[in-house]
Amino acid sequence: MDTNILQTYVHVVEEGSFAAAARRMGISRSQASKYIADLEADLGTRLLQRSTRSLRMTDLGQRYYDRVRRILEDLRCANEDIREASSKVAGRLRIGVPKIYMMSTLQPVVSDFMLEFPEVTLDLVLTEGRSDLHQDGLDAAIMGGRLPDSTLFARRLHTVSAMMVASPAYLAEAGAPAAPEDLAERRCLHHSLISETTVWPLMRKGEVTWQRVNAVLQANNWEMLRAAALSGQGISVLPESLIAEDLAAGRLVQVLVDHPIQDVVIQLVYADARHATAALKAFIDFLTRRKFA
Repeated sequence: MDTNILQTYVHVVEEGSFAAAARRMGISRSQASKYIADLEADLGTRLLQRSTRSLRMTDLGQRYYDRVRRILEDLRCANEDIREASSKVAGRLRIGVPKIYMMSTLQPVVSDFMLEFPEVTLDLVLTEGRSDLHQDGLDAAIMGGRLPDSTLFARRLHTVSAMMVASPAYLAEAGAPAAPEDLAERRCLHHSLISETTVWPLMRKGEVTWQRVNAVLQANNWEMLRAAALSGQGISVLPESLIAEDLAAGRLVQVLVDHPIQDVVIQLVYADARHATAALKAFIDFLTRRKFA
């Protein structure tokens, strides 16, 4: 039942007239009268005795007024309670985060957020692939690369450098590719986050070219692909932060230096923030303001 009708009934009783109740509700007198007539018709009984000079409740009208007034007061308190809770930076947030990104980049950010907002409980869901907000029951998720078409919103956080690398042993055996097209004839190790199909984003003079590769291994785990590259299984695209020591020690070397991999955009993805809790809004703002190294 429309609460406006119930509220009109309460106001009619308390004000003692349809005109005064209508002014209180911000509606016309005729609308207020129609509300009460419809209410009585729906209940199958008369709630008010009307005359040209007076307006009084019937016995059933009195019983109905007493209960409806309490119900409307409980509803008002419930609404105020939820509004207060949603405006307070507290509660639980369930956030999806790629495992390697959590360990390499996000850990200190999370620690700082927890210090600033001690009443927020974080439930971090570490993943190897891409999170699904609805299926995984997440409030937000951090994702890299191109996002699937959806109705979700995203905030750009920063970019991550990736590099096309291989072991010296593999390059000595197969030969280093001289042009992007050569990747179609080399063994390539592909991470599904780079793209849903086996293509890599190569840069040339500021333009992105999506080059199809011969993916003999595809996985959603960076460490597995790093291990495969180190063992000479082929060419892979890996985050620079993951392979910095391997590059310095010569265990891996960069290939196609003139065609570097496009930086991966890291984004915080969430549903419409207009209906977000204060805790989620605080998390979005905190990460957006953060200067990532």
